Amino acid sequence: MTTYGVPDMSCGHCKATIEQTVLAQDPGATMSFDMTARTVTVRTATDEAALLRSLHQAGYPATPV
Repeated sequence: MTTYGVPDMSCGHCKATIEQTVLAQDPGATMSFDMTARTVTVRTATDEAALLRSLHQAGYPATPV
């Protein structure tokens, strides 16, 4: 599991977009969100670089924390 800071994540729509993006890469991925801290913890088999690229393309650049 890796935690990512997503500074542009601020609402339920943001959360849903991030979920859809991650699940499109890996349907078996699991996530937990901390909206206050603007972080998402992801367990996925997807390569981290590919995941970060997909999140960036979806409008939610993320960085590992």
